[in-house]
Amino acid sequence: MPDDIPFDIADDRLARAAWSRLAEPRDAEAGALLQALGAGPALDWLVRAARTWVDPPVLAAGARWHTAAQRWIPRLATLDPVRELQVLTRRGGRLIIPSDPDWPDALADLGTDTPPCLWLLGDVDVLAPVAVAVVGSRACSPYGAETTGAITSELAAEGVAIVSGGAFGVDAAAHRTTLAGDGMPVAVMAGGLDRYYPTGNAALLAEVARCGAVLSEVPPGSSPMRHRFLSRNRLIAALAEVVLVVEASWRSGALNTAGHAADLGRTVAAVPGPVTSSTSAGCHRLIREGAVCVTDAAEVLELLRPMDAAGGPAPPPVAAGLLDGLDPAQAIVLDALPARAGAELASLVRSSGLAEGEVRSALGFLELAGRVERDGVRWRRARRSAA
Repeated sequence: MPDDIPFDIADDRLARAAWSRLAEPRDAEAGALLQALGAGPALDWLVRAARTWVDPPVLAAGARWHTAAQRWIPRLATLDPVRELQVLTRRGGRLIIPSDPDWPDALADLGTDTPPCLWLLGDVDVLAPVAVAVVGSRACSPYGAETTGAITSELAAEGVAIVSGGAFGVDAAAHRTTLAGDGMPVAVMAGGLDRYYPTGNAALLAEVARCGAVLSEVPPGSSPMRHRFLSRNRLIAALAEVVLVVEASWRSGALNTAGHAADLGRTVAAVPGPVTSSTSAGCHRLIREGAVCVTDAAEVLELLRPMDAAGGPAPPPVAAGLLDGLDPAQAIVLDALPARAGAELASLVRSSGLAEGEVRSALGFLELAGRVERDGVRWRRARRSAA
């Protein structure tokens, strides 16, 4: 390890960039240390502890700190946040930290799991609007892709930012649809922003960065290892008010994102699919466990903008039923009339089971309402009621 760290430890931005390299995402000890001491003092302690062991100030002494330091100290030797920031700057990106005015306030809900910084390409302002995370299977079916497109396009048109993970399948469909509708796409990466992953989506992610934002909690050069995918899912959940799982198998990573969302108090919603489809098994599991079942964008918007009954969205148009608006006797008489032919009064009395006076009264109302018509001594349904 070098005798001196080649940058100003007191610079909070550089210190936080350094910690994003030193500690893996969701490192509990690193989170507690930064929360208690701040990034600069925590790094200063680690440098001194690497030479001569001393417990961190303020925090209670314990073996956990020695064990944690052994994870971080080997990375001190190659620590160079200045160079990593230059890599990001050359790509047109920037680093944001919790003290910045455009830092997403929603990340505070992560507590000690809050990342020390975010490496970002694109427009940080797209992190400010109301957001929905749209996630699901990498190997989605045509049904999943079509449903993702239909819901996402309407949400984007309503000014909702769409957050996803940049993967194949549902993620890619959500990003493409958001871009097509001139919406606000946000992609959260598991690796460094110097190389998009998966490489098959590199052009798509470059377009997301141009029109929205691509971000990561790990610095350039970091590989998208499996545990980093699972860790970044908490960021997808935290950045959104609703996490929508469109299609997911029983062991899909989208369920991990939904779990983080539930832990954070976010609304979890899932789209049902065919009961025979393995790619919808995870969604059905979520619905059984309490996720909100949604089938279109309007239902997702209701979760974002709760309204009372008077101010809620109008229900979809439904054709009037044959017996709508009738009292029980009127409904029985109209139902007793043949669908195509007519019937005499005596026949209606027998088929309805009502008294003659009740049938006459009901027929009088139905005639005035235009629901039946007289044909000599017979009665028949009016043409609009014949169905």
